Amino acid sequence: MLSLAEENYLKAIYHLGKFGTISVSTNAIADKMATKASSVTDMIKKLAEKELVVYKKYQGAKLTENGRKLAASVVRKHRLWEVFLVEHLNFSWDEVHEVAEQLEHIQSEKLINQLDAFLEFPTHDPHGDPIPDKNGQIKKTDKVLLAQVKEHEHCMCVGVKDSSKEFLKYLDKHQIALGTQFKVLSKEAFDESMILEVHNKPLSISKVVSNNLFVKSNQ
Repeated sequence: MLSLAEENYLKAIYHLGKFGTISVSTNAIADKMATKASSVTDMIKKLAEKELVVYKKYQGAKLTENGRKLAASVVRKHRLWEVFLVEHLNFSWDEVHEVAEQLEHIQSEKLINQLDAFLEFPTHDPHGDPIPDKNGQIKKTDKVLLAQVKEHEHCMCVGVKDSSKEFLKYLDKHQIALGTQFKVLSKEAFDESMILEVHNKPLSISKVVSNNLFVKSNQ
């Protein structure tokens, strides 16, 4: 049985290390966890003793196979609860993260498997992030940032890079959600802003926005 803090560290390394496949520096983990590098080192050593991470001084930490499975399980629970909250309890996509942060630590495997079945085995959460299956495997989606789409091309929103409340509320304000269709009408060379056609209306967006929306080409 792991503590909440240990699970949160495994999850942070999983996210920072491309699903736990590469080493992550203690400074990067400290930034993610909003704590001191010395505190990270202490926790990493504890996780290494439990054979959940491999830690090398000055090289950082990498999840072991068991550590990766445990981290993927926490991520799976988090994202399944987000789907449940949005689809069945009328939460908006900018409200679910903090609640799911609490629910992700529930230990009942039976509950989570039945939740997965009840939701009909979703592959992505409300923000477009992939949900690991019970074996920790992820179904990958072909996607690019909207900023990479060329003029006159059509595409569909499939995810967000920035899932902060502020950004999600901005998208709600402009009626942009997963599945929204875009056509890139023009791109400005000077500041890399774009004019899109959204819901049959033109919409000007900044470089910041286009670099935080994942899309799938309709070409």
